[in-house]
Amino acid sequence: MTSDVVTVPPDASLKDVIDTLADHEVSGVPVVDGEGRVIGVVTEADLLRKAAAGPRDGPRRKPRLVREPSKATTAREAMSSPAVTTTAGTAVAEAARSLCHHGFKRLPVVDLDGRPVGIVSRADLLRVFLKTDAQIHDEVTHEIVIQSLWLDPAEVEVDVRAGVVTLRGRVPLASLVPIAESLTASVDGVIQVINKLHYDEDDSAHPHRRRAGRRH
Repeated sequence: MTSDVVTVPPDASLKDVIDTLADHEVSGVPVVDGEGRVIGVVTEADLLRKAAAGPRDGPRRKPRLVREPSKATTAREAMSSPAVTTTAGTAVAEAARSLCHHGFKRLPVVDLDGRPVGIVSRADLLRVFLKTDAQIHDEVTHEIVIQSLWLDPAEVEVDVRAGVVTLRGRVPLASLVPIAESLTASVDGVIQVINKLHYDEDDSAHPHRRRAGRRH
């Protein structure tokens, strides 16, 4: 994501919004309230709908996403609301689905209080999948197998082909099998995880013996 977030207040004039879009070369900006929380998003598409809704001869339909577009003079009146947002911890695939579902070009990334911490765009998400299989292999091996699960890479084979990761081998505890799959799936660039791991001991009856990974 891009961490330099450009925002506008609800009472910003449409001219100010247009200038902001032009100055920062972006297609949309979050609208934030007095406490810095995202309450909507105003985009070039919203502004174009507003312009298209101006006076004309003959009957016309009201654009769907803009409230009273012919009367809109501020960001609040032109924005799409409620805002569709995501969080920094959201999986890339989920963020991509949200963009596709809503037909947006970008999503505000917010913290737990709803305040913007970044913007993720279609281009940002696509760049994630430009990782090579070798890069994904190294990241899964070193950051997941060794550092997070504290396992011997000789016991866990990581095979990556076109972004699809296959895990083979044995782990000491059954509880580590789904954990390994979940952590691997969270790695940027991973499209699918095929889990073929086996385990030596079923620790489901002894939850206190489970380990989620290495402790520092």
